[in-house]
Amino acid sequence: MSRIAGYFKLGEVFRYFIRVFRKPDPNHPTSVNLRMMHGINRISIVMFLIAILVYIIRHI
Repeated sequence: MSRIAGYFKLGEVFRYFIRVFRKPDPNHPTSVNLRMMHGINRISIVMFLIAILVYIIRHI
């Protein structure tokens, strides 16, 4: 795979977005820090999507 194609490979990013909103796997160990990190990531993803939506609505 060329280096440029590697930069545009977004499959793992989208898999993370989906994984963050699922319930945690009981086989993996969890800690308070990990749960807090995923909670903050959920909030930031939702805020980003709302901001993109507002931006699109204002420019249409």
